[in-house]
Amino acid sequence: MLSLAASAPQAFARAPLSSIRMEAVAPPEVPGPEVPAPFDGVAFAKTLPGISAPLDFFDPAGFCSQDSVTEGKIRFYREVELKHARVAMLAALGFPVAESFHPLFGGGIDVPSYIAFQETPLQSFWPAVVFLISIAEVFSVFTFQNPAGSQPWTISLDHEPGDLGFDPLGLKPTDAAELAELATKELNNGRLAMIAIAGMVAQELVSGTTLF
Repeated sequence: MLSLAASAPQAFARAPLSSIRMEAVAPPEVPGPEVPAPFDGVAFAKTLPGISAPLDFFDPAGFCSQDSVTEGKIRFYREVELKHARVAMLAALGFPVAESFHPLFGGGIDVPSYIAFQETPLQSFWPAVVFLISIAEVFSVFTFQNPAGSQPWTISLDHEPGDLGFDPLGLKPTDAAELAELATKELNNGRLAMIAIAGMVAQELVSGTTLF
């Protein structure tokens, strides 16, 4: 027994250090900040009204697929489109009507609509028109994002493009689906009006006469 006890420390002493394995304990994983997915302009644009057959989503210039595009920029594009569409609808109606019915200024402005604004009585009238237009444009500035620290010409994310808060007849639907359908109809009519007024102006520039 004594010999075994005496030889035990020697046996432990002869054990190589390499045979002693130490398992490293991995530190607990700390979740890092979640990286948001890159903004998909095309996917966001497809959620907006205005997509209808046969063209469906139509962006031949690729404005919505640019790498630098943001949600605010796409909202700005839609705001611009709506403004032009609404002006074009008014113009497409007023352009031919004014050539047949023009009682203002004693009916003396009997010329094609594309040069009517150059007539002497209207030259003093246009500053008032420009002033009224500028009022609406100044108020639209408040819908933009602060250009400091953000992409220029972007609309605030909480602003609905085209919503001026003006609905005296109460025609705006309360149902989201009905509102989207009505917005699509407005856009389609406005897009057609933009093409129509461009054609009217081109026809009068070429012919030099009234439409009818």
